[in-house]
Amino acid sequence: MSLRPVDDATYRELAAGLALPIEQAPVWAAFDAVVAGRSHWGRLAYEEDGVPAAVVSLAEVRGPGGFRYLWAKNGPVWLVEPTAQREAALRRELAERLRQVDPRFVFVRLHALHEAPDLRPVMQGITYDRTVIVDLDRSEEDVFAAMKQQGRRAIRKAMKDESLTVTEETGLDEAAFAELYEVFVETGEREGFGPHPARRYLDMLTTLGPEHARVFVTRRDGRVLAWALVLVNDGAALYSVGASNAEARSAYAADLLHWHVMKTLLAEGVRSYDLAGAGSERFPGLSGLTQFKTKFEKEITEVAPAWDMPVHPLAYDALVRALGAKRWATAQARGLLSRVRSRRSA
Repeated sequence: MSLRPVDDATYRELAAGLALPIEQAPVWAAFDAVVAGRSHWGRLAYEEDGVPAAVVSLAEVRGPGGFRYLWAKNGPVWLVEPTAQREAALRRELAERLRQVDPRFVFVRLHALHEAPDLRPVMQGITYDRTVIVDLDRSEEDVFAAMKQQGRRAIRKAMKDESLTVTEETGLDEAAFAELYEVFVETGEREGFGPHPARRYLDMLTTLGPEHARVFVTRRDGRVLAWALVLVNDGAALYSVGASNAEARSAYAADLLHWHVMKTLLAEGVRSYDLAGAGSERFPGLSGLTQFKTKFEKEITEVAPAWDMPVHPLAYDALVRALGAKRWATAQARGLLSRVRSRRSA
């Protein structure tokens, strides 16, 4: 078993015939290059007895306080069945290599199907072990017929509303994206999350280009109700991020939006559309999205979640404790502010 660096050409050759997740494709390095605190680190090939078994692309991330880690988002990409033994063997080789070539890395974040003693739940961020993938390698009629009845009904209702339009707005400029971002902020306030600054998504659109980063928008009489940023690579599409306002719900604007996305991609020969995450027993936080996503595809697909693999366990444990203390302090401060506001309004 061995792990060796490879150049882009060799990496592509080894992965030929696979639908590489876009975050594991060479094009993603251009986006890593413009994100603050992040850069492309390298690509590796993992071999068993001289036979390629997996490839992985890694980004270097510099966290608060200067600690560093590597992030293999949606990787490794396996060329053979990823058994628990194979996954563990690759991680051992990777950890040993990093201790030799660059001991500054505290941990590696990567994906694995199987739980193991060397893996920890990610210290921050969202991951999932189930998703909804719509099979687009069939006719438009078959895709529509395979949906749940409630999905077909919602789309039909939205199609009857002549005030609604769905268009692709890929290539939009900063001013046009600002209109979409306002809806994103509204969604975040409603769902309890804070979106990245608008610049992050604009950089993604610019660096990946219209071939890989697509924008679709549902409007009512010109006003944005819902939108989606869809990433496409090697014939596979991923719903990366999107938003919808309160008005969109009663109009079924998001249902119409995703149906338009699916029809467009299918016509272009894209074979699958991943709606990116569904709730599970291990990750219940996404359960609220499962009902909406399974309108379009009844079956749920098991996938490998992300994990942290400590390279230096003591340093990693110290980071976890520091993050826990920070979260506690933040919660205390918010509670105090809430109490002060309540007293002032009393």
